[in-house]
Amino acid sequence: MTAPHPRLRRAIAIPLGMAMASALAFLPQATATAADLPAADALTAAADGTSLSYVVNVRPGHAPSAHVKKAIAEAGGTIVTSYDQIGVIVVHSADPGFAEAVRTVRGVHSAGATRTAPLPSAATTDMGTPKVLSAREAAQAAEAAGAADGQDPLQPLQWDLPAIKADRAHEKSLGSSEVTVAVIDTGVDDTHPDLAPNFDRAASVNCVSGKPDTTDGAWRPGAAESPHGTHVAGEIAAAKNGVGMTGVAPGVKVAGIKVSNPDGFFYTEAVVCGFVWAAEHGVDVTNNSYYTDPWYFNCTDDPDQKALVEAVTRAAKYAERKGAVNVAAAGNENYDLAADEIADPSSPNDSTPGERVVDPSRCYDIPTQLPGVVTVAATGAKGLKSSFSNYGRGVVDIAAPGGDSTAYQTPAPPATSGLILGTLPGGQWGYMAGTSMASPHVAGVAALIRSTHPHASPALVKTLLYAQADATPCTDPYDIDGDGKVDAVCEGPKNRNGFYGWGTADALDAVTR
Repeated sequence: MTAPHPRLRRAIAIPLGMAMASALAFLPQATATAADLPAADALTAAADGTSLSYVVNVRPGHAPSAHVKKAIAEAGGTIVTSYDQIGVIVVHSADPGFAEAVRTVRGVHSAGATRTAPLPSAATTDMGTPKVLSAREAAQAAEAAGAADGQDPLQPLQWDLPAIKADRAHEKSLGSSEVTVAVIDTGVDDTHPDLAPNFDRAASVNCVSGKPDTTDGAWRPGAAESPHGTHVAGEIAAAKNGVGMTGVAPGVKVAGIKVSNPDGFFYTEAVVCGFVWAAEHGVDVTNNSYYTDPWYFNCTDDPDQKALVEAVTRAAKYAERKGAVNVAAAGNENYDLAADEIADPSSPNDSTPGERVVDPSRCYDIPTQLPGVVTVAATGAKGLKSSFSNYGRGVVDIAAPGGDSTAYQTPAPPATSGLILGTLPGGQWGYMAGTSMASPHVAGVAALIRSTHPHASPALVKTLLYAQADATPCTDPYDIDGDGKVDAVCEGPKNRNGFYGWGTADALDAVTR
């Protein structure tokens, strides 16, 4: 199997103070075997190597009828699990005609393969260890930063906190421990000293197989897996405890919902499981810094892709109906998501990608472009759209720090990097950049709003989030690399435009209004 491109909306992890060698350079991957995996991962890994995974969408609110179950079996399918609340059935089948056959069955709304490559018998690709901040480097960086009284040691290096007034917000409130943000991602290392005080074990799970695995610690990333989810969790809720860094909402709880398999793919059945789990476990905010593989854009005129859109839409809406605000990263390709057409050379990313041109008003990046989801663009240390961030008038809702090349947007001292500091597995810290890093800033602000207004509905939380955002006018012309050429075109007024949406997230207003 060819090593896949990880679909995490992030860039790189480097030691504190190290110059950024290449913006948006993705980490390679690492080997794991079924024996090394949590139970849910092993279930997937043990599947027949010729099988595919499918979602079958039926009428919500009822268990699959005997008629549908019989039809699935006759078409060569085996039901893995069924989310009756939203009418989504997860099925494995080795029959390449399974989806086409099931679509003709009375009671089936849509059905489609969630991948284009067979279920693996074991992970075969590699992920290298990111360059992280050693204990010695952390101590040296903290000493050089010169934290003031009340600051965590590395906080002076977090230019992103004052960029959204989170440092001032913390003087008023750190957020409520009654509020939980679920990181739907690659897993969270809850043993990290900056995360352990705020970790919500009851709301954490492994959803990789499409079926919840509640084994203790199953939500953690394996040693060879991406640190992405742990980094995101720290940005949201790293505790204000005299250790390391400080999160945007350091008093709220954070949960880990692992949906990325050992090869780095976020498949539909896992994402559906993640949203439903969050819905059923009292989560207040979900953070989604990824896109659902294998299609960057899912076109509704394709029967397989249509089924994936329907399944994830149902799951995300269900989470919102149950009280969760869903926040998602806009993506890192500098795409205009409001354009008439976009060239997508990366899909499907789990087999052989092919060049295609899509209409983003009919072909959706999920969950980013789903109704009700808060779509977040990234800004750098100068407050400008990050060089890589996707944008689009009417698509982007809000902006927040996601980092950028220090050569493009240099932070004020004592910060030394234009990237975003976060927690990494094994009790370490390091830098990453991407809209993956912007989304958790907004998730943290949403958690502060829910802390201030504990009975607010998701609709009200989003209304406050947008109303409190600091209006940010278009950057025009936008020539981020200074080469004399326009790199993106922003459209719209200062309080609702394609680069910054309603504006830049404001944590201070979140705790005072």
